[in-house]
Amino acid sequence: MILEKIEKNFKPKKEQLDLLNNLAPFLDEEKCCKIIDELVNLKLDYQTICAFLLDQAVEKTELDEHKIKTAFDEETLELFQNLQIIKSLHTQTRTEEAENLRKMLVAMSKDLRVLIIRLYCLLYELKSYSLPLTAEQKNLTVEVKDIFAPLAERLGLNVIKSEMEDECLKLLEPSVYNSLLNNVNLKRDENQKQIEITKSKLENILKELGIKGQIMARQKHFSSVYKKMQSKHLPLAKIYDLIALRVIVDNIEDCYAILGKIHAIYRPMPGRVKDYIANPKANGYQSLHTTVIAENNRPLEIQIRTLEMHKNSEYGVAAHWMYKEKRTKKSSLDSRLSWIREIMEMGKDMSSKDFIQTLKTNLYGGVIFVQTPKGKVLEFPEGATIIDFAYAIHTEVGNICVGGKINNKIRPLDTKLSNGDIVEILTSASSKGPSRDWLNIVKTADARQKIKLYFKQELKEENIKKGKTILEEAIKDKGFTTEKLFQDKFLDEVFYKYSVANLDELYAAVGYGSLPSKVVVSKLIQEYEKTITKNKEDVEVHQITLQRNKDGILVDGSSGLLIRFAGCCSPVQGDGIVGYISRGKGVTIHRDNCPNLKYLEKERLIQATWDENSEKPFVATIKILAEDCPNLISLVIKELENFKVKSMDSHTKGTTSNATIKIEVKKKEELTALIKKLKQIKGVVDVFR
Repeated sequence: MILEKIEKNFKPKKEQLDLLNNLAPFLDEEKCCKIIDELVNLKLDYQTICAFLLDQAVEKTELDEHKIKTAFDEETLELFQNLQIIKSLHTQTRTEEAENLRKMLVAMSKDLRVLIIRLYCLLYELKSYSLPLTAEQKNLTVEVKDIFAPLAERLGLNVIKSEMEDECLKLLEPSVYNSLLNNVNLKRDENQKQIEITKSKLENILKELGIKGQIMARQKHFSSVYKKMQSKHLPLAKIYDLIALRVIVDNIEDCYAILGKIHAIYRPMPGRVKDYIANPKANGYQSLHTTVIAENNRPLEIQIRTLEMHKNSEYGVAAHWMYKEKRTKKSSLDSRLSWIREIMEMGKDMSSKDFIQTLKTNLYGGVIFVQTPKGKVLEFPEGATIIDFAYAIHTEVGNICVGGKINNKIRPLDTKLSNGDIVEILTSASSKGPSRDWLNIVKTADARQKIKLYFKQELKEENIKKGKTILEEAIKDKGFTTEKLFQDKFLDEVFYKYSVANLDELYAAVGYGSLPSKVVVSKLIQEYEKTITKNKEDVEVHQITLQRNKDGILVDGSSGLLIRFAGCCSPVQGDGIVGYISRGKGVTIHRDNCPNLKYLEKERLIQATWDENSEKPFVATIKILAEDCPNLISLVIKELENFKVKSMDSHTKGTTSNATIKIEVKKKEELTALIKKLKQIKGVVDVFR
């Protein structure tokens, strides 16, 4: 069935069909067919379908990388790799959640198709659940409700968002869902009669005006009904848009003409006429909404939009592919992505807590539009203040602002802005700068970061002194001394892990509050205890003859010795090496320049050399220090295409990214050449082992 669908909708190459046919036994046919149908309905391309199938196959079997690279183009492979990046968002800590969200946004910003695939896979998974949920199923359902469904809405993917929210409501609050289902079903016949009568009248309006169009009915999703009942504290009987009619026409002029005619026949409800064509929602949604008193004196919502608006309403960014042959404006898709890029840019120096809060504010928050005195329109989240506006104008304006004029009336800095306000910032050269209280007032991440940066720069010396005191007290509380923990070898690990250059920067980060003292102390103690463990090892040295080992090592030891490679230096063939005998662990092979050798007892070291005839691959660890940039991951992955990657881990702190990669190599020369290539990537500061 899967291959039939592919052949029906695309023109695949023979080698691609052969490969997919080999993978077919490892695919969930029902799941894949349903999701392929959805993706094809969105007019997504062949590369998207193939990337999706590869992603599904890798869950059940190990893919032949060489065959995949031979059969598929770079675009398909990149889509597949990005799917792997965002596939897991199951986290235990705030920091892990933030890092995974960052990875997801990076992948999205490069290609939204990966998100569309991920959303449909999650929706299918939710539909497969049955009550009661397991702990893992409940966690995923909550993640979909809190992150993925709002994300789909923010990108205008309402057709997916609504289904996701309904499934989450059904699984997390089954009693609420069933109650809504029963109550709505009781009125089904009554609602259907009203729709038929009103639909007939709307068809007559179209004929009278000579306008071509179509009329369709829709029922409000249960999750939307429940949210409205909660937010407005209304009973179900007071929800007037349980059902609605949509009128879809060819152009905007027809939309307004029909609205006028509807209001001539039906009495509109006050405050229920909304023009989202002139004032689109933040996700690009456009339509005319009106609620009128229809037959039997019952309220009825009518939506009027063009076909393009309808596709955007249902499919959001996916509509880019659905009707791209007709598109003339490149800005539409770009505008949908702009907020992602803004969050990633602002999030470079954010703590995990601030980053998550910023993302959720952008996902959930409404939007207001405010003007400068010269008529420039700026966009802000609901709740934004004069301070937010000042920092949006310029950092220095924000730092010295003392108040503002809203619609020519002087207002204090904490005044919240409203849609349509004209705002002028009042500044003073004698201003002492921002107050820390402003951090609790501002709504935008941009303003918050600029305020924090001010205190970070202006109060660096104070933060260093404060951080030193905090760190020393934290060390003392753990029963240690700075003399014991502040050894270069321990501090170097801390500097690397948290992306600070020296001890003063470490003090400043702790004093500023961006790096908790308990995290630093815990890492220092961890490094200290490693050396204690090593020094406590007691082993017996064997005086024996030269022995070949199956791992490609010649050791000065007896037969049957267990060989393992040290994780601290990950030696590969060509490196100078030495063995270290430990009780119960055999011989551990280190590079002869491994810094940890100086902590090992000399009498336990043993001669070791490489077996030149061995072709056994070795796992090497590479560490990359780079400036944080959106394309870094894909560029690194591209250079690794000829290597088997065992693991990849990365984290970002400030403007610096660190990545640790483990790969299989056969010779040191291979590794040296790879390191040289990685160092040439734009944004990479250093690559080392």
